[in-house]
Amino acid sequence: MRIRTVVLVIFLLLVSVFVALNWTELSRVTVLNFGITQAQGPLGLVMLGLLLLASGVFLAYALAIQTTSLLQFREHAREMKAQRELANSAEASRFSDLQATITRLDAESRERDTRLQEWFETRTTRMQEALDTRIEHSGNTLAAYVGELEERLSHLPAESSVAVRTAPRPAPDAAEPATPRSVWTR
Repeated sequence: MRIRTVVLVIFLLLVSVFVALNWTELSRVTVLNFGITQAQGPLGLVMLGLLLLASGVFLAYALAIQTTSLLQFREHAREMKAQRELANSAEASRFSDLQATITRLDAESRERDTRLQEWFETRTTRMQEALDTRIEHSGNTLAAYVGELEERLSHLPAESSVAVRTAPRPAPDAAEPATPRSVWTR
């Protein structure tokens, strides 16, 4: 029980004991003055009735305040629940927007990677073709030079300044096979 309830019960018990002990005095008939008229009656019982009436009014007032407070609390709780649901839906909306943005950025990144890979492959293919063309061109040029040199050498007399000789062979060794070496000298 709350302390207020305990205090109220103790107060009512004390008043009840006081009324029970002084019942004879409270019920004695006296002259009562109401301002414009006078009447005969027990003053103590009239006062006790007024006390009970005032207590009833205060009790009704306390119940009204408690009921109003409870209704306001319920309304406030309903509003808080509505605000919480609104905040949750807004948060869910932010999460879905964030997920959509992440998905879009991921798709853009993959598309950019694909385009970069295609560009890289195209560029590599072009460079390979250019390299192949240069190698072929260099090979053709070298073949032309070698052909020209062979033609010049074929028209030269036998005592030319260029001679071919074989290098002396070293003693055969088990580790290295003996192969003739030719050296161009002048």
